[in-house]
Amino acid sequence: MEAVAVGGPPGQRAAAEHRGAEVLRTDVPAEIPGLGPKTRAALPEDSNQAVVAIGRSRDSNRSTVLVYERDPVAGWQVVSGPWPAHNGLRGWTDDHDAGDRRSPIGVFGLTDAGGELRDPGSRLPYDRSSDYAISGTGFEDEPLEGSFDYVVAINYNRRPGHTPRHLGRPLGEEKGGGIWIHVDHGGPTQGCVSLARPRMKELLRTLDPGKRPVVVMGDKASLAR
Repeated sequence: MEAVAVGGPPGQRAAAEHRGAEVLRTDVPAEIPGLGPKTRAALPEDSNQAVVAIGRSRDSNRSTVLVYERDPVAGWQVVSGPWPAHNGLRGWTDDHDAGDRRSPIGVFGLTDAGGELRDPGSRLPYDRSSDYAISGTGFEDEPLEGSFDYVVAINYNRRPGHTPRHLGRPLGEEKGGGIWIHVDHGGPTQGCVSLARPRMKELLRTLDPGKRPVVVMGDKASLAR
């Protein structure tokens, strides 16, 4: 039997093929929006949870944080956020040094938490200590008290599996350290990412070591590379 051609005029056939392609694309697991191939390649294959901190620009100390989780079929999906945040006073850098007042760009593990206050329900190991107490004022004369009531250590130049207070610096002291996600004090940070207190408590209750959480952080243009 002779095959019967399906379709109508060329324009109709093209439209039908386009609709078919759209249907096929919905079957592809979703990626985290705004991340370019270089940044996506840095995501560990076994990580299924990502805190994404996107800076407004290279030199901005304002950013937005969203939490994503990876579904085996649907791909990366937003589970929390967007939340307003602060980052380093002078913005972001690919080559962080101690005292440069910029936040490091990259993908880093999140394995350890702590704070001056009682554990609010963290799934990560939580180190409670009075050593997290802080006083003084920030870059905009805002009080710093309470900034480290809750913290999550960012695994930049630190040894995972230790408390956030641990002073080990595998890359050397000159490359800085002590980069955390912590309670926002209303102004820019030395290099950390800071969130409002309720959001920090929510984050601590959300991060799941079984999902190998990471933070993806940097300015918008850098993350798009």
